Amino acid sequence: MKAAKFYGVKDIRVEEAQLPALEPGMVKVKVAFAGICGSDLHEYVGGAYAFRTQPVLGHEFAGVVVEVAEGVTHTKVGDHVAVEPPIPCGKCDNCRRGYSNLCKRGQSYGYTISGGFAEYAVVQEENIHLLPENMSLELGALVEPTAVAVHAVRQSQLKLGDTAAIFGAGPIGLLVLQAVNAAGASEIFVVEVSDERRQKALELGATYVINPIDTDAVAFIREKTAGGVDVAYDAAGVQATFTSGVSAVHPGGEFKIVSVWERPVEFNPNAVVSPEVKISGSFAYVNIFPEVIRLLARGVIDGQAVITSQIALEDIVEKGFEALTKDRSQCKILVNMNM
Repeated sequence: MKAAKFYGVKDIRVEEAQLPALEPGMVKVKVAFAGICGSDLHEYVGGAYAFRTQPVLGHEFAGVVVEVAEGVTHTKVGDHVAVEPPIPCGKCDNCRRGYSNLCKRGQSYGYTISGGFAEYAVVQEENIHLLPENMSLELGALVEPTAVAVHAVRQSQLKLGDTAAIFGAGPIGLLVLQAVNAAGASEIFVVEVSDERRQKALELGATYVINPIDTDAVAFIREKTAGGVDVAYDAAGVQATFTSGVSAVHPGGEFKIVSVWERPVEFNPNAVVSPEVKISGSFAYVNIFPEVIRLLARGVIDGQAVITSQIALEDIVEKGFEALTKDRSQCKILVNMNM
């Protein structure tokens, strides 16, 4: 089968790959759509993560079941499914404490097992989720990143009626925006340099959009909220958004980091000591795919709104990864396996 393989910085090649064996309890999925994630982009420009052990990329994907192995009990050929990539061990301390997203012994499709940038994927039955009839396979590929956003908001201290700020309006930022809106935020500030992304944020429910190049975002947020928002979310992962995000929350507020970082930041702890600001992280998700599928299927979160391009697998480098590094108007690019 054809697949996109990672070989190193700026080195992804579409070539033949071996399809993993269909072992008992597993299903074979013909991949329909697979999304390019920000974490994929970080590897493309910065190098492989330490936990990557195989080259076939792609962990945001959906498709159609074409074969089932012995022991599969609730999945049939023809089912439209989204794939949940992590396979936690279930036995380590983190898993036992309910933090299976932080499992250090687990596996994951697209990192340690062949992923979704391929014509087919072989996955465990427990890692697939049936899509409702009214939900497209394109939206199926958005379940994974939407789960990241929903988990971040659910883990934060945001309450109904609170104010929120989101730094960065890429795919995760726009999905966090919608999750925050669905959670009942009364005012939402989005800080983003791209004109197209700011416009999209307004369309998706932002109360205010701020271009930090020509406006002091922190001063603007503090003025409008009489001292800062209840929760700020970082979905950009750069020094400027970290510094601004910490300063944009009121005393006792929370700065929630959702982004992946390519390099360390400089940080003055005094920025959180006297105002008692909380800094917390959010990584992946824990057992929320069914809820996220319902949110997308019912339009509570508009996944289609963040999709800016569909490309063929053969074009994944130039029209996918390279486009995302050069064109800020691009948001979520899907690889369409039928193109």
